[in-house]
Amino acid sequence: MSRILSQDDAVALVERLRRRGRVVVFTNGVFDILHPGHVRYLAEARRQGDALIVGLNSDDSVRRLAKGPGRPVNPESERAEVLSALASVDAVVIFDEDTPLEIVTALQPDVLVKGADWAADAIVGRDVVEARGGSVVRVPMAEGYSTSSILERLQRR
Repeated sequence: MSRILSQDDAVALVERLRRRGRVVVFTNGVFDILHPGHVRYLAEARRQGDALIVGLNSDDSVRRLAKGPGRPVNPESERAEVLSALASVDAVVIFDEDTPLEIVTALQPDVLVKGADWAADAIVGRDVVEARGGSVVRVPMAEGYSTSSILERLQRR
């Protein structure tokens, strides 16, 4: 069974998990060129609960975010496949909006995780999660890893 789900299937998964008393964690991002920083971040996010759902920016969404020329490097289907293969990730949902607010609202996760590079008041969906008694966790980022720095190194070669 694929762990790449539609939003509706992810909502159904969350409902099944909740009926079993499980804590659902959500995070999101572009995850264009997966690196150790991403893997460590996702493992830490998973430790915050019983199941981790990752919202993945669609290709169109990434282009609108102006991540840089030629981004994303890897198409959404490949990024989703790689993420879904990680032991820490229970499901991946691709979203097309500029922010994950719609999917956070639909899923109503118990825990929302973002990198510590995000200011707490700038975390999209924070109000939704906290309104239902959930928590927001800011995870420290692994030093020395970023997709942008990897791409810069490749261009210098």
